[in-house]
Amino acid sequence: MNLRNALMAAALVAAPVAVAPSVVQAQALEGVYIGAGAGINWMTETSVNPGGAKLKSDGVGFAGLGSVGYAFGNGVRVELEGNYRYQPVKGGGVRGHNSSYGPMVNALYDFDAGLGYAMPYVGVGVGYQWGEVSAGGGHASSKGAWAAQGILGAAFPISDVPGLAVTAEARVMSTLEKVRYNGGSTDPQLNVSGLLGLRYAFGVTPPPVAAPAAVPAPAPVRTYLVFFDWDKADLTPRARQIIADAAQASTKVATTRIEVGGHADNSGSAAYNMKLSMRRAQAVAAELVRLGVARTAIDISAYGDTRPLVATAPNTREPQNRRVEIVLK
Repeated sequence: MNLRNALMAAALVAAPVAVAPSVVQAQALEGVYIGAGAGINWMTETSVNPGGAKLKSDGVGFAGLGSVGYAFGNGVRVELEGNYRYQPVKGGGVRGHNSSYGPMVNALYDFDAGLGYAMPYVGVGVGYQWGEVSAGGGHASSKGAWAAQGILGAAFPISDVPGLAVTAEARVMSTLEKVRYNGGSTDPQLNVSGLLGLRYAFGVTPPPVAAPAAVPAPAPVRTYLVFFDWDKADLTPRARQIIADAAQASTKVATTRIEVGGHADNSGSAAYNMKLSMRRAQAVAAELVRLGVARTAIDISAYGDTRPLVATAPNTREPQNRRVEIVLK
């Protein structure tokens, strides 16, 4: 496995992942936060001095870190990190492991890339690293070396816990000088890591719940009563005035339907009263149409003497039951 393959592996680990529970809209951090992460590591080949033997990775290693930081609310963050890497190695015909650890000071920037539920970030860091090598029954500890790193990652906030986010990162860290051990040294060591982690920002409050959209109140139902003479379906002057009022009102309110229902008193037979109430309803509807109301907006019904406005004895001429009701809805 070469450096190119190591970079590809780290990128795959740091790729966006499906997060459960649900995620929320990513926003820039502000204030104190803590974080931790773990994942895979790969150390590129380095030379051992004296002798020139090659020390290189013998499989995939482990990387872990913890950090505490502060975000300024404008995308800029600074943090103090402690890290540890464990790497199986081989060289000079023997196998063993190489480990490194130390503090780093990082500067990072979160930027809105229009991804919606992810906040990408980049960063750089400097610090100091110590190391240990164990191989062939021998063990050596380094005297430490300055180091620098580059960071590329993304955070995925979790809605169920305000301030909590899943992080995915790719990191490349290298010592800036030879790593010196008792009796020898190695050339600068470069590690490529891919990590998944958690980050928690203190003081984050859940976003306010949007108030439900106001439901417009339904338009009030308006009813107009048009009365008729006994056994008549002709419109009186007063009837025409009431119908004109209804037609005008229908243009001023949000009217979707106009119901025109004809009625009769019970002074005639049921069959005759049904026909009479229909003639009355049709006369009112025709007048509404003449005044500009669309015929398609009008529903015509006849009820005969089945829905009296005033209860009466049979065969009673009651003026209030000889009517048409215009209902605006």
